[in-house]
Amino acid sequence: MALKMSALKVGDTHKERVVENLSRTQIVMYAGVSGDYNPLHTDEVYTKEAAGYPSVFAHGMLTMGLTGKALTNYVGDGRLTKFGVRFTNQVWPGDTLDTTITVEGCRQENGQNLVDLKLSTTNQDGKEVVSGSATARVDA
Repeated sequence: MALKMSALKVGDTHKERVVENLSRTQIVMYAGVSGDYNPLHTDEVYTKEAAGYPSVFAHGMLTMGLTGKALTNYVGDGRLTKFGVRFTNQVWPGDTLDTTITVEGCRQENGQNLVDLKLSTTNQDGKEVVSGSATARVDA
């Protein structure tokens, strides 16, 4: 069901769990499909010994993609006109991530009904790992 501008108000939220217990396999699979084999994401020994991290960690773009999944689940496919994020903390194997989408405004521009959204993805400890914003076309 498509979002309707007439049914939205500032402060409305949509919450969605985007991944539960992120696995190393999922991180390596993302490396394969993205072509990003940076050893920080795939090589445990390198990550610990050369870089000083406790473990490999997820690609920022994987986290953005998971956030985007919640976003398109909420607004619908083909409706985004803008989507941007900032990576605020690393995502580790075993993390569970939840995205909260908050309506910040509804407006008309160039004959289109638009909703402006604030995005926040947090881990199981409530620590934000992605913050961002999006705009989407909605029905009247």
